Amino acid sequence: MILTREAILTAVEQGDITIEPFDAGRVSPNAYDWHLGDRIRQGEEVDAAAATRATELVIPPEGTVLQPGVLYLGVTHERTHSERYAQMINGDRSLGALGIWVHVSAPLGHVGHSINWTLEIQVARPVRVYPRMPFGKIVFLATTGTATSYQYEGRKYTRTDGIDISRLY
Repeated sequence: MILTREAILTAVEQGDITIEPFDAGRVSPNAYDWHLGDRIRQGEEVDAAAATRATELVIPPEGTVLQPGVLYLGVTHERTHSERYAQMINGDRSLGALGIWVHVSAPLGHVGHSINWTLEIQVARPVRVYPRMPFGKIVFLATTGTATSYQYEGRKYTRTDGIDISRLY
């Protein structure tokens, strides 16, 4: 079940959802509108078994133009957390109309995730983006059964073939 605006506001007030920074005006009928952060990484060479070398750019106030054929890793301006609800992030409809694809492969934030989301950004044509521009929506999902927090010390993220992927971003 997806939380409605009223349920999101109540959960934030009760401490069941944390959004930093939080602006009640950005709660839509069933989601929270999030913004692109102020930095972006451009991969130089990708090797699935090694740390990806990347150039990190600070997005200036006048924006930066993203190019087709390049995978950019951005970050959300907001940090979200909930020990009660799972989260799912999506790009904004207006971004899709501009030819910007956001976060295609990993939209789920498990119960206990406490993160600024890493964004997988690709564009269909050259497009200028700006720091802290509206970029998408986060929905909060009620879970059933006993949820175990995703955050605990010593967690090592590995693929089934044993390659440590915690260093890729």
